[in-house]
Amino acid sequence: MLGSSHFHGLSAFPITPADQDGRVDTDILARLLERLCEAQVGSIGLLGSTGIYAYLSREERRRAIDAAVECVKGRVPLVVGVGALRTDEAQHLARDAEAAGADALLMAPVSYTPLTQDEVYEHFRAVTEASALPLCIYNNPGTTHFSFSLDLLARLSTLPRIKAVKMPLPSDGDLTSELATLRQRTSLSIGYSGDWGMADAMLAGADAFYSVLGGTLPGPVLAMVRAAQAGDADNVRKIDASLQPLWDTFKTFGSLRVMYVIVEMTGLGRLSPPRPIRRLEDKARERVVAAVEPLLVTG
Repeated sequence: MLGSSHFHGLSAFPITPADQDGRVDTDILARLLERLCEAQVGSIGLLGSTGIYAYLSREERRRAIDAAVECVKGRVPLVVGVGALRTDEAQHLARDAEAAGADALLMAPVSYTPLTQDEVYEHFRAVTEASALPLCIYNNPGTTHFSFSLDLLARLSTLPRIKAVKMPLPSDGDLTSELATLRQRTSLSIGYSGDWGMADAMLAGADAFYSVLGGTLPGPVLAMVRAAQAGDADNVRKIDASLQPLWDTFKTFGSLRVMYVIVEMTGLGRLSPPRPIRRLEDKARERVVAAVEPLLVTG
């Protein structure tokens, strides 16, 4: 059993192409995943928030996993999101992912009624007992409205199958102190999300970065991560500066909406996000296009 080795370097999170009825387009998904395998990303994060997991049925999520496993063929570790409102649903999804051939799991504590720290602990414990796959905690308070306390992360890290945590960028920007504290209190592989903070997180010594942009345009993201791993801070800052116009669109319009424009620009197809989320049009789309075009030219 591989442990935290799946949770290092660039974890690339592609969208999950689906029609208005939530039917996954496995052909386009396979083309997206092939790009990531060819780029040799550290792992692929299937059915994360960018992968619209919350909008897909169990059956469609399984179809997406089956298609991904068939496409990837073990070339890159496949980390599958299994978040769900109910614990039994998350257990079913974890079993589905393992049966299909996924390498690891990612789970956020999805909720409607606010959850307590103890409830989330029990939720994760139950899911780790349903599958033998290593699991990454998905700490995404902006979406789930649940924040993991340090005590809860430390407690969860004692569960044998929990190997990593995907953290939001710290509100005070002090990545160095947060990393030191997390490493003192847990044995987890520590990664971050929020692409505009990728440079800071990797230079501070994060084990992984979970990237939205990397799921469709892995080139510049991989270059930044590898430069950081090599200690080349100047190159990291140079790449990050070239991406600032795009990071601004992420903050303004939401990265999910922006990624649908980027997928279209790569020629993979004209896709729409799940309703009620709307496509970006007119000036908003023009702003994204202007930010992305230089990246496409440079490869």
